[in-house]
Amino acid sequence: MSLGYLVLGVLLLVIATVDILWTTLWIEGGAGPLTSRLMDGTWRTLRRLTDGNSYLLSLAGPFILVNSLGVWIALLWTGWTFVFAGSATSLINTTTGSSVSWLDQLYFTGYAMFTLGNGGFAPNGGIWQIVTVLVTANGMLFVTLSVTYVLSVLGAVTQKRSFAIGVTGLGTRGGEVIRAAWNGQEFEELPLLLNTHITELNRLTSNHKAYPILHYFHSARSDAAAITSIAVLDDALTILHVGIPDQHQPSNIILESGRSSIESYLKTLHGSFVDPEGRTPPPLSLDSVRNAGIPTVSESEFETALDDLKMRRRTLLELVESDERQWPTDPPS
Repeated sequence: MSLGYLVLGVLLLVIATVDILWTTLWIEGGAGPLTSRLMDGTWRTLRRLTDGNSYLLSLAGPFILVNSLGVWIALLWTGWTFVFAGSATSLINTTTGSSVSWLDQLYFTGYAMFTLGNGGFAPNGGIWQIVTVLVTANGMLFVTLSVTYVLSVLGAVTQKRSFAIGVTGLGTRGGEVIRAAWNGQEFEELPLLLNTHITELNRLTSNHKAYPILHYFHSARSDAAAITSIAVLDDALTILHVGIPDQHQPSNIILESGRSSIESYLKTLHGSFVDPEGRTPPPLSLDSVRNAGIPTVSESEFETALDDLKMRRRTLLELVESDERQWPTDPPS
């Protein structure tokens, strides 16, 4: 028996199993250590190779997902092959009765992982029969978890894009959202719309915690980019909260709930996808809102309030740029 092969095989199986279970079952844990590094490295490489082309980057998410599954398969398959290679007599050729080669062991392990084998080779002895059963069980577990994981991720991607389109349907700039919601006297229907989007945002945040790969599903359409929509929503909430006089604001509960939801989203993604550089987005202006006849606070009061939000908007900018997007600036009218 070659102890080195056996130890190496067990080590690969432990690494693969921990990473698979961590990624697919641990909702609060995000992706496993191996998958996290693989996703980040692949995304950074694709960003450089595509030079920020949105259409090409829209292929990044599916590619990373398939690549992750491929790595898991390779680790499990290789690990079990090394386990069988730990003994020269672990398998026998049922036709000739002779021992098998490395290629035969690789072939048998692949069959055992995804089927019950083809009968050409067989485990030699009770212990190897048990190991073969473990290989098949491991393969079935992997397939089940992988299918469930893929379906869950694709569902989360659909929800992410639905949220983005819902927000950009109101406007593609913070000021535009405010102007669209003003009926000439008040923001009558805005609380209901905000409540809907806040609920969707909370769901999106939960999905990002469970499936960090969600961040790498880039949309070729700018109106379906979730992070840009969140920046638009945050600008709109900022204008409502500190740029509009109290007597004209919607319910304060709605505003605080929205800002809290965005804060939760930022905390979820900040550690994984943001590398702060100290830059801030273009200054938020009240000119277009004021020119639409909507009551606003003074410019000095607004600028003072914005000073307290620099770090928040800085984090949002980093997230927008990490998705190869431009900040949704609302130009003065």
